[in-house]
Amino acid sequence: MSLAAEPPGGRRISPARAQAVAERVHGPPAAPPVEYEGLVTRTIAFAVDAAIVNLVAALVSVTVGLAASLFDFPDTIKTIVIAIGGVAYLAWTVGYFVVFWSTTGQTPGSRLIRLRVCDADTGRQIRPGRALVRLVVLMISVIPLFAGLWPILVDDRRRGLHDMVAGTVVVGAEPAESGAPAGKPGQAPY
Repeated sequence: MSLAAEPPGGRRISPARAQAVAERVHGPPAAPPVEYEGLVTRTIAFAVDAAIVNLVAALVSVTVGLAASLFDFPDTIKTIVIAIGGVAYLAWTVGYFVVFWSTTGQTPGSRLIRLRVCDADTGRQIRPGRALVRLVVLMISVIPLFAGLWPILVDDRRRGLHDMVAGTVVVGAEPAESGAPAGKPGQAPY
């Protein structure tokens, strides 16, 4: 038996006890550094999401259009159906982003690029109301020459106007991430 296999005094120390002693001596382990995502990766993820939203909407529109072509509807009914289609498209788009941001923090485009939307202070998932505010401000902030996105280029945490208003950040995410924030509970790693 080698001397390295057993500590002095003949007692074995459990890994949990060794971790507790190490934390007492050296302090708690540091949270991994947070990597904030920039404009290019966020734009690519948004383009993927826009393609998904529009592809689904186009497939539904074609299906409804083909089914409606089998019947002869008056013009007023056609106008109402078009208006309903517009409202359904808006609801689909809003629902897509709000549901994904408030449940997993990742839309399919974000998951592909490995980034995640989370609360700027705690790193936890955001609530649906904040996700809706984030989406509305995002849409408004792109109207004047994408001015609401310019702060991403200079802000320390790469936050756009929509992130600042909603209190969110976009961070890098691991592929098998459980959604739990880095660090200890109650500790704000962000």
